[in-house]
Amino acid sequence: MMQEAVLMHTADWNRAWREMRTSKPSPARHAKFWDGRSRSFAMHVTRTGYAELFIKIMAPEPEWTVLDMGCGAGTLALPLADKVQSITAVDFSEKMLSILQEECRERNISNINTVHARWEDDWAKVGLGQYDVAIASRSLVVDDLKGTIAKLNHAARKSVFIVTVVGDGPHDRRAYEAVGRELQVGPDYIYNYNVLYQMGIYAKVDFIVQQVRDTYGDREGAMDSVRWMFPEMTCEEEERLDAYLTEHLICRDGLWMLDYAKTVRWAVLWWEKE
Repeated sequence: MMQEAVLMHTADWNRAWREMRTSKPSPARHAKFWDGRSRSFAMHVTRTGYAELFIKIMAPEPEWTVLDMGCGAGTLALPLADKVQSITAVDFSEKMLSILQEECRERNISNINTVHARWEDDWAKVGLGQYDVAIASRSLVVDDLKGTIAKLNHAARKSVFIVTVVGDGPHDRRAYEAVGRELQVGPDYIYNYNVLYQMGIYAKVDFIVQQVRDTYGDREGAMDSVRWMFPEMTCEEEERLDAYLTEHLICRDGLWMLDYAKTVRWAVLWWEKE
């Protein structure tokens, strides 16, 4: 027990995070990946109920100004728009921002300002300042976790919300087994929490737990929703995945889906500024 306590205080959790991420390269680190998935991803996240569950934890106040860093196509920004004063929505995918801007026009939303920028940019140079609340929702795909959290914390006057993966996250372990690949999950929320602890930030933790059964308008869209997990597939892996999806994809009421639901967990780490 004493050794575990010493490890908690002395381990370099930021370095451990970096090493685990480096050993598991992901296409999600690149804007091109999200540009390609922008439309299907935007449609997917609006159907999961994730935003509603997060907003319940956040408990937004109408006078808040909000920074949504890594906003995607507006997963949180759009449903938050009528609950806060203003939102600065930032993402490194221009196509994601384009979809968000289009949605704002269609819904007559005028209090969302979009900024094309990355975590690694000089935030002052791209026009980012301070806001009442800063959010990083499933977007901390970075190498320097400690430095990135420090930037987010500095940008907030009142509170910060970070949402990050728990365990397998959105990955489908059954699909990995079918393809013949080992699912090697990267660092999850406990690394975030330990880095925060070592920074002197005592975050509260809530969990969003979902039984996810995605639906798609066509079979190809359903297949693409699984393929993203397997970059650089071999021909043999492609055949295995196709056989697996052929077995488990069903069409019901004109919508394609897998014949099973998967449990997806997210951790919401949040704290109020002292």
